[in-house]
This record gives sequence, C-alpha cells and structure tokens, in this order.
Amino acid sequence: MTLSPTYAIPGPETVHRERLDNGITVLVRLNRSAPVVVLDGYLPSGSIHEAREKAGLSSFVSSLATRGSENYDFDTFNEIVESVGASVSVGGGTHVTSFGCESLVEDFPQMLTLLADALRRPVFPAEQVERVRGQWLVRLQEREQSTRSVAYRRFGETIYGDHPYGLPTSGYPETISTITREDLVDFHVQRYTPNGAIVVVSGDIEADVAVDLVRKQLGDWQGSPTDQAIPPVQRHSDVRREMAVMPGKVQSDIVIGCLAISRSDPDYYAIQVANNILGRFGLMGRLGEIVREKQGLAYYSYSVLDTDLGVGPWMAMAGVNPVNVNLAVDSILHEFERLGNEPVDAEELSDSQANMTGSLPLRLETNDGVASILLSMEWYDLGLDYMHTYADRINAVTIEDVQRVAKTYLRPDAYTLVVAGPEIGN
Repeated sequence: MTLSPTYAIPGPETVHRERLDNGITVLVRLNRSAPVVVLDGYLPSGSIHEAREKAGLSSFVSSLATRGSENYDFDTFNEIVESVGASVSVGGGTHVTSFGCESLVEDFPQMLTLLADALRRPVFPAEQVERVRGQWLVRLQEREQSTRSVAYRRFGETIYGDHPYGLPTSGYPETISTITREDLVDFHVQRYTPNGAIVVVSGDIEADVAVDLVRKQLGDWQGSPTDQAIPPVQRHSDVRREMAVMPGKVQSDIVIGCLAISRSDPDYYAIQVANNILGRFGLMGRLGEIVREKQGLAYYSYSVLDTDLGVGPWMAMAGVNPVNVNLAVDSILHEFERLGNEPVDAEELSDSQANMTGSLPLRLETNDGVASILLSMEWYDLGLDYMHTYADRINAVTIEDVQRVAKTYLRPDAYTLVVAGPEIGN
C-alpha cells in the first residue's frame, strides 16, 4: 500500500508515544528506508540551573559525560563507537542537556548502553577534566577573536541584563577556570534526572523493541523533577547601543533587535512568517535583497526569531565594512519600520508561506530530521498532530498579522544594537 503524503508525515498514526514509570517520555517512529537508527533526547537540565559565578558549568558537565564512566573509560568508549562507525554525543544548552546516538540497527543496543552509562554514571576523571578545561579555554579565546561571536554574546548580555538568558552557555574564561571536579559531580547528581526527560527514536526498529531497550537502560534511573522556572524578563523601553571595539579587525558585525515572545506565544506563527519575509526567504528576505544586494552595505544580512521557554529576541545580523556600519544600521531599522508600517504584498506573503510549508518535508527525509522535529514537538508540548496542522497555521497568517507583529515587536524606539569590530567614527 502506498502511503498518502499526509499519512507519511509523523503524527498520531505513525508515532508511538509512551511514558515510563520514572518520567521519561519515549517517542518512536519506524522508518525502514535504511538499516539505521537515530536516537535524540533531552534531559531537563541546562545553564538556567547554574550559578552566575559558575557560568558554563552545565556545558562543562555534558562535555565530560563521554570521557569516562563507571563501565567505560575514555579510550574504550571511543574504540567501541569508532569500530562500528557510530556516533554518541552529549551537549549542553540553556534549558536542556541534549544527547544522542546514531548507528546501524544491529549496533543500536550497544550504543544505547554506552550512552546510558555516560548519562547516568560519568566519573569525571581528573586528567580529562583538565584536558577539557584547556580545550575549552582555547575555544573561549578564539570566540573573543571573532567579531560575529563577540557581537552575538554582547547582544545577549545587553538585552537581558542580569537575567540568566544573558549568560553564554559556554561561560567565560574566569568562570571555567574556577570550576572544580566537585562542582561537576554535584551538578550531575542534582540536575541529571530522568523525570521530564525525552527520548526519540527514528529508524529501522519496531516501537516495542525500541521502548524495551530504552526501559532496560534507563527505566530504573530515578530522580526528582528539575525546576524549569524562569525569572521574568525585563523589557526595556529605550534604545541601547553598545560598541565592542576589536582593534585590527577588518570587518564589523552587527546584531540588532528587540525582545519578542516565547515559543508558546500565540503570535509565534505570525512572527515566523514575518521573519521569513524580513530576512530568510530567497536571498535572505528583504534584508538580503536590500541591505546586501541593492545597497551593497553588507557581506551578509539576515534575521532570526530565537524563542525558547522564555521570551527570546527577534533580531537581525549583518557583517559589514566598518565604514558602512551606520548606513547598514539605518537600512536595517528602515526595513524593521517598513514591515510594520506598510502592508506586505499578497504575492510576497503567499510565496513566503509556500516556502515555509514546502521546505518542511525536506526535513523529514532523514531520521535525523524526524527525530529533531519530534523532540521539539514533545519539549514544547505541541502535540503529535503538530506536523499535520503546521501548514494550516502558517497559511492562516494574514497581511494584517504580519504588519501587526512587526509593529508590535520590532520597535525602532526600543531596540538593542551591538557592533563588534574596529573603532568607527560617528
């Protein structure tokens, strides 16, 4: 039987969802197109749970999870993974610790065993702690040499102030330098919990088999729920401009934008469509067409809506010749205002919507893509029918919606601007 396109999209008919007794939610999507299995997951533990003076702790813990556990030292772990051409990873984020593995179906049980040991029983060998610390400090030094990285980091610090969202998940040299092995052990004990965790499996494996394997490795893991309370974000009503002077650089990078919404906000789909028009569709939307192509003011220019459980920014980025910084900023602000003051053309709206709905199936062609989408759906509580209703939600956005959200959230009288690069004149 040939499946209809609608049925082939992950949904209640094709995704098995089960909650284990210890609070882990497991989702499985069978895909027999290749003998491969992908597992993606989240633990509800991230940088939101670390103290300011220990910024980077959560990511530091996750980077050491695969560098030695009770049953596998670093060398043994890597030899097993590399011998079968698989991958196993753990990484830190703002609200979550991500984890995953990918392998041929016959190697999946062993990869899951390795991953479970890394998540549940890391031992944080002292020599690995110092090795990773050294590598981390080098990366942080490299971050401070990139105008783009500095602009993005400073933008977060400026727009959020003292809020935890303003701290980079990778921390700072001074915080990473002072984190002790005891800090790592304590964070793991207190924050790595199965309660609220999500495991998504996509590939050539039956749902009952996948769930049994997850239950075998993670089902007896116990832990209390992790608090996901987010301090309120303080929106500011003034213009904030920061210049991060980096002598010797030949390019300036610009980040400019305003705090907008959380992922659960009803305006999410309207802003996504508006953002696609502003700085994503085609040659990066209007910003790419006007600021980069027509005016020649930028090497690149695009926009992003960065949402999470808490309020995130709607922002534009651009890389420019230092002499063009002020002109580029003015041009970007003009596009912000134009989107809010002038109705978009009906054809421009429909083309953008078609792009957004038409590109989605491409993400579903791989197990990685399917697992990623299912993980996001579960984390944000979007429902298993989300993929079936996505096109309707996007197509329901009107010209008036686009203009309204642009006028509401892209505030020319209350934005944050950070420029990183060589010193420039006024």
